[in-house]
Amino acid sequence: MLDDITQAVLAHDEVARYLRGGDGESDLEARERIHAYIEELRTTQRYPFYRALKHPLYPILRKITNVPEGIDIAQAATAKGRVIYASNHKSHLDYLVEPVILDDHGIRPPIIAAGINLFGGALGLLHRHVTGAIPIRRNTKDPAYLVTLKAYVAELLKRHDFLVYLEGGRSYNGAMKPPKTGLLHAALQAGRDDLTILPIAVAYDLVLEDQVLAHQGVKRRQRPFARELAEMVRHGVGYQSRAFVTFGTPVALENFDPESRREVMNLARHIGDRIGKLHKVLPTALVAAAIRPSIEMKELTDRIDGFIEILRSANANLAVSSGQQALDEALEAMVERGILVVEGTRCRVRDRFVLRYYGRSIQHLLSPRTEHPTH
Repeated sequence: MLDDITQAVLAHDEVARYLRGGDGESDLEARERIHAYIEELRTTQRYPFYRALKHPLYPILRKITNVPEGIDIAQAATAKGRVIYASNHKSHLDYLVEPVILDDHGIRPPIIAAGINLFGGALGLLHRHVTGAIPIRRNTKDPAYLVTLKAYVAELLKRHDFLVYLEGGRSYNGAMKPPKTGLLHAALQAGRDDLTILPIAVAYDLVLEDQVLAHQGVKRRQRPFARELAEMVRHGVGYQSRAFVTFGTPVALENFDPESRREVMNLARHIGDRIGKLHKVLPTALVAAAIRPSIEMKELTDRIDGFIEILRSANANLAVSSGQQALDEALEAMVERGILVVEGTRCRVRDRFVLRYYGRSIQHLLSPRTEHPTH
């Protein structure tokens, strides 16, 4: 017997057409391929169990102070209808921090779109059977997979909200990445009249994987998540940070044509711009953007003040109001992290790769692009 969601996916027009075979594939082979992908995507959300479990990253999660902003916006949006949360992607902790904040405030947790590399071992079982996440093959061109994914997302939206990371994977150089449209396009084609898109920006004083990401610079290959988890635990020694999760005004979809790839691309860019403006400007990023290889504290404070004025005029989401406050809140943590060294009244760069990683995180605000229209 087929479950309800499987029957609904198989009934979608594009899936039904594929099931008729073609391109050298028999009806049976096509059906087996589609069923295999449905089984891979299958997920169950049992979120009340989440907090009762001893998550592998619990020793690190308890060191993070969650700071939600605009949570009332999310509460209002979910009360009106179905929501697609569109977020930037800084860390593997994003998958855990953002749903926990929603749950803390009585907001129904969304199904999460996560890279398929996160679904190995115990953590994969947790994602698939508790938190409610679907594994995404980001780089596949297989038409059977693409039509199945699109239909599966459409069916999930009849039952759940959806959280997508608009950049796809994490940023390895700190800067915001161009938006990807695949999952967003699939979600928009679900045909729901009550659907809204809610931009979210997540920012950390210190990103747990900063050294791993910054020193690699670009994603060269897909690594097993077990290895990444081991690195995160190793770098989590002494780790303390705040996680700012900022919810923005919902993006209206009136007169939007989900069948137009041009409109979908413009919409994705518009949401990406909105996320960029919501992104919290934290002391570590300000120090990283303003510092020179070796600099007097007074000059560094003055340079940060100059950046704050530029950002304030751009209505940036500032966490501090002065250069001195930024130094007071960031310097000790960056020294302990091995990024900076203080020698008397001078500050010297110790790890330029990690420093650039944090500096680039606000470059889109210091050198803004022209905002893209929604249509």
